Amino acid sequence: MKPVKNIVLVHGAFADGSSWAKVIAILQAKGYNVTAVQNPLTSFADDVAATNRALASQDGPVILVGHSWGGVVITEAGMDPKVVGLVYVAAFAPDEGEVVGDIGKSYAPQPALAAPIIDKQGFMSLSTDAVVKHFASDLPVAEARLVAATQGPIKASAFGTKVSTVAWKTKPSWYIVSKLDGAIAPDEERFFAKRMGATTTELNTSHVPMLSKPKEVAAVIMDAAARAPR
Repeated sequence: MKPVKNIVLVHGAFADGSSWAKVIAILQAKGYNVTAVQNPLTSFADDVAATNRALASQDGPVILVGHSWGGVVITEAGMDPKVVGLVYVAAFAPDEGEVVGDIGKSYAPQPALAAPIIDKQGFMSLSTDAVVKHFASDLPVAEARLVAATQGPIKASAFGTKVSTVAWKTKPSWYIVSKLDGAIAPDEERFFAKRMGATTTELNTSHVPMLSKPKEVAAVIMDAAARAPR
């Protein structure tokens, strides 16, 4: 079988579609059709709707990729019949009935989220210091500061979300564990990967492996594209 050629990338909280820029360049050079969703981060439903619009525009089967909060989004949106494989990049992968914000409470608190900034409208962001030291700690400081400057604040209430459908139960999954993650506990990521029976890769990276090790992330996505049944 020929590899799946359509890749849809879903960014996480405190980010935007540009967080995939390095991975996009690698995949496009290999001939893939790549779409980066721009999540509004206003609610779980709004982010799923944005992803569904991106999926609707694809011609043929799709590998759906989610980073961090984007993992919650692809867990629901991945039920689309065009989606033949899921790739989770240092991402949440909730089961039905689980509250996203509660899943990690059995793990050590993560420093990137120790002191989030919440504005009067209820949107959460991270300080530049938190991004540089804990969220994107393996990037050069100038690049980490760019990540902080372009971050997308997320409506804090989104973390009270429960998914209604769970795509990883019926579709093959790949998971990238970030061993130096300061936003989601690495052991929590390993739990998600094991529970879904994912093909798992561990990288010695912070929470943003798509920026610090884009070649390795792109390789996992291309592996999913080559191996996903259709």
